[in-house]
Amino acid sequence: MNYEVLDMPQAGDTVVVGMSGGVDSTLTALMLKEKGCRVIGVTMSLWDGHLPEIKSAKPMKEACYGPGEEENIEECQKFCDEHGIEYHVIEVAEAYKEKVLEYFKAEYRAGRTPNPCIQCNRYIKFGALLDGIQNLNIDYDYFCTGHYAKIVRPTEGIFGTDKKPCMISTAADVTKDQTYFIHRIPSSVLEKVRFPLATMKKAEVFELAKKAGLEAANREESQDFIGEEYFDILFADKPAVPGDIIDLDGHVLGRHKGIEHYTIGQRRGLGVAASYPVYVQAIDAKNNVVVLAPAEALNSSALIADDFVWPADVEPPENFECEVKIRLASRPVKATVSRYAPGEDDTFSYKGQPWLVTFAEPQRAVAPGQSAVFYRENVIIGGGIIAKAVK
Repeated sequence: MNYEVLDMPQAGDTVVVGMSGGVDSTLTALMLKEKGCRVIGVTMSLWDGHLPEIKSAKPMKEACYGPGEEENIEECQKFCDEHGIEYHVIEVAEAYKEKVLEYFKAEYRAGRTPNPCIQCNRYIKFGALLDGIQNLNIDYDYFCTGHYAKIVRPTEGIFGTDKKPCMISTAADVTKDQTYFIHRIPSSVLEKVRFPLATMKKAEVFELAKKAGLEAANREESQDFIGEEYFDILFADKPAVPGDIIDLDGHVLGRHKGIEHYTIGQRRGLGVAASYPVYVQAIDAKNNVVVLAPAEALNSSALIADDFVWPADVEPPENFECEVKIRLASRPVKATVSRYAPGEDDTFSYKGQPWLVTFAEPQRAVAPGQSAVFYRENVIIGGGIIAKAVK
């Protein structure tokens, strides 16, 4: 299928830029301003102080959620003042708590591995934040962020229909590509979304930012949605329930401190002694056990996913082939995707139509709760949440 890359904002357009204080969003705002656009900067306020501020002897890493938000807002305000850009802070803390923090805790406590960044992009950055802009009665032509991705439109209808929705395509800098994180944004929202850094390399972004004298060029980039120092505090609302750590034969190897502390594929911090390297192969929330196994036992031939999103909500009418990513850091692999009909022995409660994804080659550490995102010709054609791995 052929696609056309959608036009970027032009001089005279009103553009709202989502700003975090980082180099990507700050340079995006500057580039659009210099292009002749009317730029309005907005920052979403996530931090409501319901977690205590931690005093640490060592510097804490940059994170999306934390008390450092106030400093980020001050830097955004200063930049906008210096460049004559209208600026607003939009409160989204309540939505963030419900859609991201509570989701994060619930998924880990269910023995799954959540991806809070995907949830945040869907419901907060391209959801609650846009609602906040609308509530301020700001009329705009485009909403832009510093994400590395492209917005494209097919030249013919998708999946045998006449619909030609906005779709997400990979960025020029494959090492920074963020399409996996934003795949759940509805096509209707994407109509006004643009990513001006789509064709740029990260090194080029830093170079331009330094030439422009942007303070953001000297900042450490955010690596996680929350600092590791806050993990235990976040989960302190309920006591952890210790349980057994077992091997594939059911032999007890040790005790875990609560299943929320473990992820599929984990090797470090297990607290058990074995004569061979062991990894977390499964997390059984029902029986409150963590299962360890050697590396070769972590391979899966397929997975079952549910809770799907499709461009323009058009579900494929039949089986199809594509490339699939099962986590941000994994490379896309060829796969066949087919409708899955649960049998009597499958008691999992699926959300919507589940699909079976059969890999062309076995994949390691398939983690329920993570996303399986489908690509064809570098364009996302759908994505769902991994329900279970097929060993």
